[in-house]
Amino acid sequence: MTNPTLSELEAEAGREKPAFGGDAHIVCDNLVRIYKTEGVEVVALQGLDLLVGKGELLAVVGASGSGKSTLLNVLSGLDVPTAGVARVAGMDLLSMTARDRLRYRREVVGFIWQQTARNLLPYLSARENVELPMKLAGRTRRGRAAELLDLLGVSHCADRRTPEMSGGEQQRVAIAVALANAPQLILADEPTGELDSETSEQVFESLRRANRELGVTVVVVTHDPLVSEQVDRTIGIRDGRTSSETLRREGAEGQVVAEEYAVLDRVGRLQLPRDFMNALDMERRVRLELETDHIGVWPVREEPADEQ
Repeated sequence: MTNPTLSELEAEAGREKPAFGGDAHIVCDNLVRIYKTEGVEVVALQGLDLLVGKGELLAVVGASGSGKSTLLNVLSGLDVPTAGVARVAGMDLLSMTARDRLRYRREVVGFIWQQTARNLLPYLSARENVELPMKLAGRTRRGRAAELLDLLGVSHCADRRTPEMSGGEQQRVAIAVALANAPQLILADEPTGELDSETSEQVFESLRRANRELGVTVVVVTHDPLVSEQVDRTIGIRDGRTSSETLRREGAEGQVVAEEYAVLDRVGRLQLPRDFMNALDMERRVRLELETDHIGVWPVREEPADEQ
């Protein structure tokens, strides 16, 4: 028997190595989005990696300009990535035709805006607003609107128009609209940004109920700590890349324990927390040292240049 060649070994290794993301519901691999404005290029996403499991409920947080809204626009099909990989439910968001993208937005993903006025048509009742996306998709199901309004605790608003509902009621009806065509993914952009804390809790409870009882994946972009603290996983985005993950689990005596981790992306990049860097005056260069079970990171003190 002859020994396998190097190329045969490499081919075998390639077959055995699972694809990045595997069967994850959302896969972003080295995702890039570049905008051109008045001749200036703005890199909104700089090689972002993200995996989200089917049926997961998570929050995405980050400062203004960090890239979180761009990520939401890409996942919703409203924006087309510049490079990299973006897949939702096995659908490639980079190679979609215009017709596929329209079907994707109508049937696979539901979207909830922060501004309540953008979610509902003011001259339609709550029931009619929920029925509208079903009619547009040609898949009206009798009783579906009533079922969703009841699930989200706003059945009493069925015959009310937008001006006759409170802000919290409007957002819960908006969730029903987003769920109308039984999407696999719900994206919410600051859904509680215009609401007080008590009303925010009611709206988020509706999102949790939809996630739990309908099995829909939910991704919420938010600045609201009340929201980010009520999910099992919070993704932090900084400078167009995922920078941190906070995982929450139930500890002793039923207490929720939160642990924050830095994210190591596919090419080995790691974003250190800014407060860590500031505390140690880390700039430009750091010194690394490989230990048996960890990597040490030390600041490098720059020597002042000699005066001529």
